[in-house]
Amino acid sequence: MIYNQERAVAAFQTGGELIHIERFGHGHINDTYAAYFKHEFSRPVRFILQRINTNIFKNPPRLMENICGVTAHIAAKIRDEGGDPHRRVLNVVPTLGGGSFHIDENGDYWRVYDFVDDSTSFQQATPLLFEQSGAAFGQFMSMLSDYPAHSLYESVPEFHNTRERFRAFKDAVAHDARGRASGVREEIGFALSRESDAGILVDMLKAGDLPLRVTHNDTKLNNVLIDNETGKGICVIDLDTVMPGLSLYDFGDSIRFGASTGAEDERDLTKVSFSLEMFEAYARGFLGHACGNMSETELSMLPFACKIMTFECGIRFLADHLNGDIYFKTSRPGHNLDRCRTQFKLVADMEREMEPMGEAINRLI
Repeated sequence: MIYNQERAVAAFQTGGELIHIERFGHGHINDTYAAYFKHEFSRPVRFILQRINTNIFKNPPRLMENICGVTAHIAAKIRDEGGDPHRRVLNVVPTLGGGSFHIDENGDYWRVYDFVDDSTSFQQATPLLFEQSGAAFGQFMSMLSDYPAHSLYESVPEFHNTRERFRAFKDAVAHDARGRASGVREEIGFALSRESDAGILVDMLKAGDLPLRVTHNDTKLNNVLIDNETGKGICVIDLDTVMPGLSLYDFGDSIRFGASTGAEDERDLTKVSFSLEMFEAYARGFLGHACGNMSETELSMLPFACKIMTFECGIRFLADHLNGDIYFKTSRPGHNLDRCRTQFKLVADMEREMEPMGEAINRLI
């Protein structure tokens, strides 16, 4: 099947004359391109063109409703503050007919965003970058604190329902589809001994002890654009997984990814540890914007959220290893098992650091 990017981008209100289109970014789900247009008396203007992956996102119209709703909400608040929404929130470029997406002759869904110039998406964190990432996600949550989270479509149902993730893990152990369980008894035992943790956040949400919020659900450093001049986090991107959820999911998953001293698939576990310095850097940025909109219970559960999000990711990797590597992309034998082991190493480290993590949160509050 041939994807015609030129015809797709021509369906949107970009103006000017198309110069060329090239692959862009490091994303693994959607097909992303930078489209350059010539406008009279100006330098070339760039737009982001994306083909939405409908194997992952089954309902693109509802997905785009989510994105348009939250970005319009944030843009209105930025304007009220006298700011520039063009640089601080993604701007969906409408189609010629005024819609938010275009369906081509192959049935593929396309969308276009304004390109945020003079900004950079980083792949590796430093304490300063991680603090700015926290600030951007904290501001994102704060600006959406009054948005009706229950009205959002779940683009990936039960995404952070850790109890359901644990049930799926136990099913993978029971079925042992590839006969791999005997070689990972230690990892299976590590997970099973923490089963009681899996439902804690889910149960607190159900009981009303934690508020339902608009959550991003992919809070990696590279989903924040950093202003090239100021070094500040200015815009949160990749909004496909914006859904109803818990603030703790976003905070915990950021720490899982960014406060590790090793790569997610590092084989040498002596290189993998939990960095309290990075935890505190992110928390400083995040709470600097979000603290005033969070409940005491949410704040008190932030350290546990880091552990449970890391644990959830670990059991997902382990389940996929047992199932035959059918979900996560792998590039070598045992790749998912390596990923699982790094996550479990971080869980063990976090368990030892729970008290210092809580003390850091209290200082920052």
